[in-house]
Amino acid sequence: MNLFTSPFVKEPPFQHGQAPRTAVLYCNLGTPDSPGTPDVRRFLSEFLGDPRVVEVPRLLWLMILHGIILRFRPAKSGAKYASIWLPEGSPLKIWTEKQAKLLQGWLAQRGHDVQVRYAMRYGSTSIASQLDQLKAEGTTRVLILPAYPQYSATTTASLFDAVYAWAAKVRNLPELRFINHYHDDARYIAALAGRIRHHWQANGRPDMLLMSFHGVPERTLHLGDPYHCECFKTARLLAEQLGLSTDQYKVSFQSRLGRAKWLQPYTEPTLMAMGQAGVKRVDVVCPAFTSDCLETLEEINMEGREAFLHAGGQAFHYIPCLNDDPAWISALADITQQHLQGWPTRTPQDAAALAASRAAALALGAKA
Repeated sequence: MNLFTSPFVKEPPFQHGQAPRTAVLYCNLGTPDSPGTPDVRRFLSEFLGDPRVVEVPRLLWLMILHGIILRFRPAKSGAKYASIWLPEGSPLKIWTEKQAKLLQGWLAQRGHDVQVRYAMRYGSTSIASQLDQLKAEGTTRVLILPAYPQYSATTTASLFDAVYAWAAKVRNLPELRFINHYHDDARYIAALAGRIRHHWQANGRPDMLLMSFHGVPERTLHLGDPYHCECFKTARLLAEQLGLSTDQYKVSFQSRLGRAKWLQPYTEPTLMAMGQAGVKRVDVVCPAFTSDCLETLEEINMEGREAFLHAGGQAFHYIPCLNDDPAWISALADITQQHLQGWPTRTPQDAAALAASRAAALALGAKA
């Protein structure tokens, strides 16, 4: 028995004189591998088992999660996933992967020699697996870029937790940088505004614009989470860009879980109240989501639509997420470029200097 087993994973082979490499890891929440009940159950187990997502006494929650929720919710959620699933797979994965590829292309056009990968906090293409791959390829610097414009401990911090957990097992760490948020970035706001204007040019303007953000428990606001404030700042800046008065738009929060009080007003009751009050047409946009997914395509464009029309509304328009909108990818490239400052992503590698460094290392006894 080896009493000196290292707590760290084995380092990949290293070649002296290898040029340092920089990467961007673009991270989203995640998705089941399929709408099938077993895949949805595995995904929900990981997602809802994260203490960042559900802040209740751990033992009690695990009993509820595994004793009740994972027995019944996966089949119901699977049917919802099936309603938005594409032949290529999950919309969230499709858009996130495409955004990463486009981001790399835009950065390359600007002269940045960086590798852009995507990763998911939960499910396949995990953050740890992508960091392992980048390290094996000789990456020495990694910028962690969340797909979440607004910071929340339930999303952004959880993503960072996964990076820290990976780092705790690594001996030779790459340099790491993290982007916390870009909820008030002028380029992100402009991309959102452009998306909405384009929809209005093709379809006319609504009686009311509803900005629906993902919900979180209200207690997180009182405990110091900035998400609520950042959502309302995004909404205010977006309304200013669009020239909307306060009576032409509303803010709401969707995707509640459990019986606890969440950030209000809630999206579906807001839509029902609009229909009952005589609002004929409502347009809904989801600024907290940069990729269309279950929460936008099913919860908003299906359930929200039905609630509004059933309550007396006449026309419901869902405005798609930013997805692969060129203005959004350009904004994402701007934000990324800003946070890459100081890293030599543009510097051409000096082949002679690298060869000399390798020769010196070999002379000192380094392995070839």
